[in-house]
Amino acid sequence: METKNVISVLAALAQESRLGVFRLLVRIGPEGLAASKIAEQLAIPSSSLSFHLKELTHAGLVIPRQDGRFIIYAVNFETMNDVMAFLTDSCCGGNPCTPKTNLVCKTK
Repeated sequence: METKNVISVLAALAQESRLGVFRLLVRIGPEGLAASKIAEQLAIPSSSLSFHLKELTHAGLVIPRQDGRFIIYAVNFETMNDVMAFLTDSCCGGNPCTPKTNLVCKTK
């Protein structure tokens, strides 16, 4: 993943409502949620949510799909994993890191 793409993703997540939407959709998984359900669960007005979903979609973090008369939004796990790989590419100077729950790197 290129640096400019990572910057776009991080910029999209650097807002409280968008970060909340993204985290909710990560918990929900690949099946995603309709915008109305996202708004309901996060208490975000529909007009604001539409803007936030557009920003997340533009950054490649969310994939919308039509399901009847609803648009279902799901996390683009490929983008999420690419960003995580980019951020941890040089983790710990090439040494194995400790488990995810402990971010301290092991030294030789």
